Amino acid sequence: MNPAAPVLVASDLDRTLIYSAPALDLTMPDAEAPRLLCVEVYESRPLSYVTETAAGLLGALAAETLFVPTTTRTREQYHRIRLPCPPPRFAICANGGHLLVDGVSDPGWQSDVARRLAAECATLAEVRAHLVSAADPAWLLKERVAEDLFAYLVVERALLPEGWVDELSAWAGPRGWTVSLQGRKLYAVPEPLTKSAAVREVVRRTGAELTLAAGDSLLDADLLLAADRGWRPAHGELADAGWSAPHVEVTAGRGVAAGEEILREFTRAARGR
Repeated sequence: MNPAAPVLVASDLDRTLIYSAPALDLTMPDAEAPRLLCVEVYESRPLSYVTETAAGLLGALAAETLFVPTTTRTREQYHRIRLPCPPPRFAICANGGHLLVDGVSDPGWQSDVARRLAAECATLAEVRAHLVSAADPAWLLKERVAEDLFAYLVVERALLPEGWVDELSAWAGPRGWTVSLQGRKLYAVPEPLTKSAAVREVVRRTGAELTLAAGDSLLDADLLLAADRGWRPAHGELADAGWSAPHVEVTAGRGVAAGEEILREFTRAARGR
């Protein structure tokens, strides 16, 4: 392995590195809770946090590696985040639909994605129409399309009927789409639209010889499988599904503590290659 080649760290953000207040999972006495740094404001209100310790770890990690935020968020949602490190050279948004280079979506990558989607799966219009018709207004809060690439519902999760997500997955699978329930958001995403494909493009452009990854949801599974080493939190969709892989480790902590733990593991792995 070339010691001069960059170590690429591709990490999911929400519920992996950054956490909303409900997802912090602070189980210790209040007086022992970690100091938090707000990294996202939405509609003039604080929304997402990391621990102060995690902020320091991320700053150091980004200075030593090629840190690539890898998220299902849209570009607009991603740009709301103020990570405690210099702006990353590369970032992946919309589950791989957009590869940002110095903050701007790469047009060549957009064209490649559009060709794959047209050739390999059902249209967004068909899937969106099914989502809307199958959802019950009793538990559906919002319906949205992200970047004209995929659709998602915001649901009252406690009212979601048992088995409904499985039924939707059974309908979507033969049409080349994946379903993922993350918190109150239920995503329908084309199978060709993957984080791992975008990460491989970054590897091609940079010559990175070691890829580290982390994520908590089923939409992160391909990213974790494609990495040389990976980590997933002890919480989240992958944890609920009992998902595992030989080279993917599970954190001891949950919530925001897991994010801090993942950053420590990234740092150890990058320095010890």
